[in-house]
Amino acid sequence: MTSHEDVFGVPPEGRWAAPGRVNLIGEHTDYNEGFVLPAALPHSTVATVSRRPDRLLRLHSADGAGGVTTLDLDALEPGRPGGWAAYPAGVVWALLGEGHALGGADVHFTSDVPVGAGLSSSAALEVVTALAFGDLYGLGLTPDALARVARRAENDFVGMPCGILDQMASAACAAGHVLFLDTRDLTRRQVPFAMEEAGLRLLVVDTGVTHAHADGAYARRRAECEAGAAALGVPFLRDVPPDRLDDALARLTDPVVRRRVRHVVTEDRRVERVVALLDAGRPRAIGPVLTEGHASLRDDFEVSCPELDLVVSAAGAAGALGARMTGGGFGGSAVVLVDAEAAQAVGAAVLAAFADAGLRAPRVFAAVPSAGARRLPL
Repeated sequence: MTSHEDVFGVPPEGRWAAPGRVNLIGEHTDYNEGFVLPAALPHSTVATVSRRPDRLLRLHSADGAGGVTTLDLDALEPGRPGGWAAYPAGVVWALLGEGHALGGADVHFTSDVPVGAGLSSSAALEVVTALAFGDLYGLGLTPDALARVARRAENDFVGMPCGILDQMASAACAAGHVLFLDTRDLTRRQVPFAMEEAGLRLLVVDTGVTHAHADGAYARRRAECEAGAAALGVPFLRDVPPDRLDDALARLTDPVVRRRVRHVVTEDRRVERVVALLDAGRPRAIGPVLTEGHASLRDDFEVSCPELDLVVSAAGAAGALGARMTGGGFGGSAVVLVDAEAAQAVGAAVLAAFADAGLRAPRVFAAVPSAGARRLPL
């Protein structure tokens, strides 16, 4: 694997990491100003950076994709470059747009966050860039600020209309916890998720189906949610009272919008239910809520796919406590909550189900709630 010095001919001044994430519950609620409950993964994107005396930004990925991308800081504009380099370039563009004084830099990335698996590889790339530049240029960026800059890069530079879930998870999660986040004002609480003590394990099943949000499906879901909020006369679907949901649904004439609204309102409530169960020391009891959430994503939000549905059904049949797709959908990964002693058998059952269906074997691994973005020793 190439090093920073191999590529750029100078040693790095620092080394930073930002993780991918799984979302335990709370999908497509963030851009509706609702609740989410992610955990950071041990899988991270690592950046090494050295400052330059000029205005050039040079980006390189250890996987060798496209060689070194060289950009002029004063000519950055949305849409260029494309591909993976758009994410770090967008962060630098966003920081400059906020008036921060930045100089040129050489940046080398390595990552073990699976790409296209719904585990926020893009957010990890954005957040680690923001953290590195914030440290090197003394910007004093808080986790909230890191996440907002990263989201602006993805929304306005890359063109992906995501919420702030992924970026906040990468910036602010704590080891051994899930992050109970109110995306309206970014108030948050670290909720202990001591799976080992409870004899539990959380498996991630990467289906290998690359999610393609850029095809417009994600943007359509967001537009449908906005249409529902407008029809109900509320700023965001977060503002629909759960106990008035039936009345709200009866006022909607578009059946598609009705389904989208039902998912978001009930999903916010599911996040609160899971947090209450964890606070009460009942982590096993969250399993059925996870499975309920998958059904809502499949039927009301329509963002699942046959492979994700197969993971959930096969895991359930093999004795899992609960399972659901995680991330934006249209492919990617699922999370499966199991008793620790059943983890191997449930994983094997999922693999067998894929083989029986003639599908490529998924990747199965245990999710360990890990630390958010941080500086590493050189």
